[in-house]
Amino acid sequence: MKRLLLLLKPFGVSPHPSHTHPQVLDFLNNRHKVHHDSINFCQEILRKKPVEWKAVLRNNLTQPINDVDLVVTIGGDGTLLQASHFVDDKIPVLGVNSDPTRIDEVEQFSGEFDATRSTGHLCSATVENFEQVLDGILEGRVAPSELTRIRISVNGLHLSTYALNDVLVAHPCPASLSRFSFRITKEDQPCSPQVNCRSSGLRVSTAAGSTAAMLSAGGFPMSISSRDLQYMVREPISPATVSDFMHGLIKQDEKMNAAWTCSKGVIFIDGSHINYTIQDGDIIEISSKAPSLKVFLPHHLLQLAKM
Repeated sequence: MKRLLLLLKPFGVSPHPSHTHPQVLDFLNNRHKVHHDSINFCQEILRKKPVEWKAVLRNNLTQPINDVDLVVTIGGDGTLLQASHFVDDKIPVLGVNSDPTRIDEVEQFSGEFDATRSTGHLCSATVENFEQVLDGILEGRVAPSELTRIRISVNGLHLSTYALNDVLVAHPCPASLSRFSFRITKEDQPCSPQVNCRSSGLRVSTAAGSTAAMLSAGGFPMSISSRDLQYMVREPISPATVSDFMHGLIKQDEKMNAAWTCSKGVIFIDGSHINYTIQDGDIIEISSKAPSLKVFLPHHLLQLAKM
C-alpha cells in the first residue's frame, strides 16, 4: 500500500474588518474558504484510494521527510518549494494548486487591488483534475520529471538546504552595497576572468526558477529540463571590461566560486524564509551538483521539456 504525506499551506489569519475595505475582506475570506474546501476535497478523494496518508501543516515541518512514497502539496508554488527542502532525490512530489488565479477576478478588481494568487507553475493538479492525476501516479501510468537544484557551499561546507528556484547573495540591508568577486571554473580551471562587483547582490537560478525573479530582473526562461544554472549580478556598478560576465550561465559541469568582501551578507534560498549569514572573506561555491528533485509536472511544462 502506498504511503502519502499531505503538506498543507496554512489557512492564515483573516484581517480585522475594521482594517480592511469590505470588498477586500470578502475576497480574502473567499480565498480562505476555497483553500479549505480544496483540502477537504483532496482528503475525500484519498479516503477512497488504497493508500495510507497523513496531513501536516507546512509550518510544522521540521525534519526530513522519510518513509513515504509520495508527497502531495496543497497550496501553491510556495508549499511545493517548502516540501522540496525536506525531500531527497527519491521521493516524488505532486503539487495541487488549491486556489488558481481567475482572470475574470483580476480584471474585475484591477481598479481596487491585485487579485492574483499563486501561479502554481510547478503544480500539475487542481481540484478539477486531482483524482485523475493521482490515479495516473498510483497506477504507474505517469512518471515524475527530475528538476535541477542548486548546491551551495560556504568555506568548503555544504549548506543543508538545496535551492529549487534560486539563490540570492546580498547585504542584509537592501539599500546597502554588496561587494564580492566571482569566477566560473571547470575542473578547477577558470572559464571566466575574475569579476569584481559592487552591486545590490548576486542571483543564481535553476531552470525551474528562471521564470520567477530571474525573468522579472531581465533574465531569460530556460527549458525546464536544463541542468545549467543562470546567474545575474543585480544592478551592477561595474567597469565595461567585465560587463559581458554580469549575466550568463553556469554549465552543469561548471561551478561558480565567489568571495564575499562585505562585513555582512546573507544567502537567501528560495525566498526569504531560509537564509544563512556570511561575512567578509567567506568563499561561496555554487553549482548544480545537488540531488535532483522528482516532481510530477503539469502537461504544458512536459511538452516544453520535449521541445
